[in-house]
Amino acid sequence: MSGSKKVKEYEKETNDRLHQFLEEFSITFKNETLLKQAFTHSSYVNEHRRELKEDYERLEFLGDAVLELMISQYLFKHFPDLSEGDMTKLRAAIVCETGLVQFASSLSFEDKIFLGRGEEATGGRKRPALLADVFEAFIGALYLDQGLNTVNRFLKLVVYPRISDGTFSHVMDFKSQLQETIQRKNLGELDYDVVMEKGPTHQREFLSKVLLNGEVIGSGRGHSKKDSEQSAAREALKSIDG
Repeated sequence: MSGSKKVKEYEKETNDRLHQFLEEFSITFKNETLLKQAFTHSSYVNEHRRELKEDYERLEFLGDAVLELMISQYLFKHFPDLSEGDMTKLRAAIVCETGLVQFASSLSFEDKIFLGRGEEATGGRKRPALLADVFEAFIGALYLDQGLNTVNRFLKLVVYPRISDGTFSHVMDFKSQLQETIQRKNLGELDYDVVMEKGPTHQREFLSKVLLNGEVIGSGRGHSKKDSEQSAAREALKSIDG
């Protein structure tokens, strides 16, 4: 197979995967060039200079700002008890490289990136920084093409559930806050119980309950025992403070 045919086949396969992903979220891009740019690494541009392609870096810059805005708004609305400092910590955990890689990996973004041969050969497709950048670039492209409402709808399906299930709550340490509150008010003895564990090893889900003097005062889910307990503690804090 000639080089040009290989490139066309590679582009078709990658485009097909991209559109299959969009169909799952009922998204249709008006500007296909913008969509492709969001998934194009600079190494691919360097190998196809004659075709005037653009990489994702400018879109990444925009997507970073859009993500910060939307997540800030979500935290402000759904975590009324958090201080400015705590919201800042939580947002930082969500939009850091580790958090963004979780979202990108859950969508198999590594299979949808236009990557140069050299970058491909060195394992660039699974490089955390690259995956995080592409996720931000996609958000930037989605914002330009569809506006904030569509971005928010997408985040409701991909990002917000991970926040509400306690995936990032370890940065807040709600368990310590709950323990301090119980001791300060002299309410009794706390205990945690993992009541459910399900799902495959790579995508485990836990359900934990927190008990005060044997009575359930909160429950929460998470992708680890620790996260589920943190989520349960957060719910318990609301019931005590409320």
